[in-house]
Order: sequence, then structure tokens, then C-alpha cells
Amino acid sequence: MYIDLHTHSLLSDGELLPSELIRRAEVKGLKGIAITDHADESNIEFVIESVLKVYEVMKIKGDAMWFIPGVEITHVHPERFSGITRRARKLGARIVVAHGESPVEPVRAGTNRAAIEAGVDILAHPGLISEEDVLLAKKNGVYLEITARKGHCLCNGHVAKMALKTGALMVVDTDSHCPEDLIVREEALKALM
Repeated sequence: MYIDLHTHSLLSDGELLPSELIRRAEVKGLKGIAITDHADESNIEFVIESVLKVYEVMKIKGDAMWFIPGVEITHVHPERFSGITRRARKLGARIVVAHGESPVEPVRAGTNRAAIEAGVDILAHPGLISEEDVLLAKKNGVYLEITARKGHCLCNGHVAKMALKTGALMVVDTDSHCPEDLIVREEALKALM
């Protein structure tokens, strides 16, 4: 089954309505999708409440597409990561992604560690993550993302090598922001290789 657990709609910096993103993913052959729009303390309620509305509509319509309402915590100071992660879950996010220390869109040093300690589900594009942090991710059941996103994918080799060395969990996602970012299963396998 091919699913994508890291996508963005126009609720943050994506180009598509959530319903359009879901439909386009379905056309690409995905069986499931998580919408994980960017959030920090300023917009987390808006993002999660809006994505939950889409979730409720899909349940009523009986859509076959598996949909997970989520959020990507982005550019939050490491000291506040634990609190905002708990807040996201309390608001109803079923998947919490953390914007990792990608070299092409830098967040504060220490974000990878803070996100892992906070118990996020996925550490997105973690950049040149340390072996110590990978071992902590393994211990805490945090998935390390192998991303198809241009730029962020530059460290995929390092992330995969560290995960394979330690036995840490990995997930392939698109971090899609526009229709062209969504990929078919074969392209996801290429990103993983």
C-alpha cells in the first residue's frame, strides 16, 4: 500500500485545497494521505481545526481514500517543542511531523533532538542527523523521513545510511506543496533507493 504522510495544502504554504490535494493523491494511486500543514504557536489551532473539518466531511461522504489529519511543527524553538507537540495531539492531530534540520531550510540547531524527545511521529528531512539522535529516534519509535522534496532530499543518503546502521525506522514522503510534488509509487521507491 502506498501512502504519503507529509503533504501541505493552502492552509499553510501549499497550492491546493485539502480536498483537491486528497483527490490528486488518489489519482496518483495513493491509498492514503496525511495533510500536515506547517504550524507554530501562531496558527496551530487554525490548521488542525481546518484539517479536522476535512476529515469529518470525508467520513460523512464515505470516501475510500485513507486520510489522516495532522500537522508539521515548523520553526519552533527547541525548548518549546514538547509543549506544542502535546498541544497538537490535544487539538486532534493524529500525526505530528517535525520540520527537521534540513540544510536548505534551516531551523534552530537542536530541533532534531527536541522533536524526537517530544515524541513526534515523523522527523521530516532531518539533514545530517547525528548517530546519537538516530538511536534516540529508534528508541522513541520516531520515523526518519526519506523525502522526495527537492533540496531536502540532498541528505537522504546520510539519513538512510544512519537508519540502516542503527535499525531506526524510515518512511518515504513527498513533503508536497504543489500538484507536481505528488508522486506515484515507483517514484517513491526511486527516492528510497
